[in-house]
Amino acid sequence: MRVLLLAATILATPALAQSERAPIGTGVSASDRANSAERPIRFATAAPTDGVLVIPMAGATDLSHVPAALRAAVTDAVATAGFKAAPDKTLSLYGVGGYHRIVLIGVPAGQLDAAALADFGGRAAQETRDNRQPVAILAGTLTSTATDPAAYVALGASLGQYRFDKLKSGVTAPAAQPLTVVAPTGEATYTRELAGVADGARMARDLITLPSNAKTPDSFVAAVRAQFAGVPNVRITVLDEAEMRKRNMGSILSVSAGSRHPARMLIVEYSGAGNAAPLALVGKGITFDSGGISLKPGAGMGDMKGDMAGAAAVMGGVYAAAKRGAKANVIGIAALAENMPGGNASRPGDVVRTMNGQTIEIISTDAEGRMVLADANQYAIDRYKPAALVNIATLTGAVITALGDDYAGLFARDEALAARVQSAATSAGEPVWRLPLHPSYAKDMESPIADIANGTTKSGPGAGRGAHFIGFLTPQPTPWAHIDMAGVDGADESLPTIPKGARGYGVRLFDALVREFEK
Repeated sequence: MRVLLLAATILATPALAQSERAPIGTGVSASDRANSAERPIRFATAAPTDGVLVIPMAGATDLSHVPAALRAAVTDAVATAGFKAAPDKTLSLYGVGGYHRIVLIGVPAGQLDAAALADFGGRAAQETRDNRQPVAILAGTLTSTATDPAAYVALGASLGQYRFDKLKSGVTAPAAQPLTVVAPTGEATYTRELAGVADGARMARDLITLPSNAKTPDSFVAAVRAQFAGVPNVRITVLDEAEMRKRNMGSILSVSAGSRHPARMLIVEYSGAGNAAPLALVGKGITFDSGGISLKPGAGMGDMKGDMAGAAAVMGGVYAAAKRGAKANVIGIAALAENMPGGNASRPGDVVRTMNGQTIEIISTDAEGRMVLADANQYAIDRYKPAALVNIATLTGAVITALGDDYAGLFARDEALAARVQSAATSAGEPVWRLPLHPSYAKDMESPIADIANGTTKSGPGAGRGAHFIGFLTPQPTPWAHIDMAGVDGADESLPTIPKGARGYGVRLFDALVREFEK
């Protein structure tokens, strides 16, 4: 029986015996086997004379990227097909110029930014993924606002060819023939600066896609440890529930109370700038969200295996920074818990105390993401004194109503940090839209018996109220921003750099944000 003791430092959340927390049989494991091999990324200064050739076109009359020997055939084919070469549109030619296949892909006119370059590379990878021949992408004549544009084409190609098939039996994957980016430069930049971004996004997508019987807080930790193994200047710390009790983290512990799988707080520290104050990235890591006692409807509940996408984005972003040796200090925190309606689960009406001593009245146990972030933010501020703190979470359905799947919602109480996040999001091609933190949200979230409620029964701006809750429990004067990514965590259809499924949204944004803090 859970007893509410307001006099206690943390409102009581009794520990279950270790035997009661033993995981049930799963049948699959996060480490069963790897996904099938993708095409290795290569670079070359000259195009091959066979295989599959990918050519960019900025409009139907643009032949500037087409080799002279192919121009006549390409011109005739474009005219016959009525191909407009609009951005991201494709046309395939077969048996031309000795190539098995030529793929024309529309790109924007003029100078391409980094996101547009990556989109071109991603679409090239997706269009050719079922071909068993080597693939070459002509990128040497593209002009860009980015240095070494071919490197971003390679990044997009790596992201676009991602697949998750490790749990399928008898998979016959295309032969992993190389994908070669043809350009005079770019290889060094890609290898040094961007390959880690692709690998970080791949890790995030794998974690999000895994079913929750193969993805508990402990197995999430194990997967991240394996990814970071051997990466220099990285330190990993894990807080278990006993340690979290000592630190009075009643908010996150209230979320995990009904689960067999205990909560964990995973901290990855990357040190690349001496004693400089770090950038703290803190992600919601609910490895499965049933809603707890406030049970979600059954339809679509299986999608809640991805309610840890924010934590995955944080880990992928820190990995990208560490792999390129960023000249910054970065702290990544994943607040990990499983939200289940067990016999020890928190109830609506319960009151719990956070690490910073404030109390929360639980209106809904399905408003759990903000609960785990509250303690994680306080830990980050107490332990690391960060220069800025950014949260990311699949927090509310309300942000989907507001912004659909085109933008994540951005909330911030610091204008300089908001500008940096917006700049990073734009350059990364992972857009955000600024939403307000209106003073009325404080009134909406009042509790008659606690310092704040974790929700309200009133209709209204759910995304803003959730952001207000997190900000209320995140001490001033630390610059703080919150990204609600609930609408952009998955793709219902393939996008250039994102095959259908988990996007790994946030990894590229955080990589770009760390670069902002290096300036």
